[in-house]
Amino acid sequence: MRKPNTMAAALAAAAALVVMPQPAAALSPDDASKLRQLDIMLMVTSLRCRFGADDFQADYEHFAAAQNPLMQDAFRSLQADYTARLGLARSKKALDSISVGMANQYGQGHPWLGCGDLKAMAQDLAATRDTGRLVAAADEALAAAPRGAQLALRR
Repeated sequence: MRKPNTMAAALAAAAALVVMPQPAAALSPDDASKLRQLDIMLMVTSLRCRFGADDFQADYEHFAAAQNPLMQDAFRSLQADYTARLGLARSKKALDSISVGMANQYGQGHPWLGCGDLKAMAQDLAATRDTGRLVAAADEALAAAPRGAQLALRR
């Protein structure tokens, strides 16, 4: 009887683990909201900046494609949270209202980031696979003023 090759079996098991899809880390409703808002903000501002020197529509499209699975998870997480709290019909209306409000808010531009800054952000964030980094970037970019300015205002 032939003895199984334990090294080959171990390598096959390791390869199977690499190929198996890993479940996405559960997003808190707050993090899901930040990611959804980041996506909307970048989309709307890319449209606003499309005629200037810092047109970043292609960069936003690359970001959206690269981060699509995470953004879909964020939307589903928000949808589940809102549905649990408000019911199906009211949750759809609330989520639509939030999306329209975000689009209107950034339709006139970002309060403190220029098109070049937003372009660099979209390029940088398209390349990351770190959800925590995306949430932190969203937290920073969605603030009413840069963090340093906010600290100065509190004094």
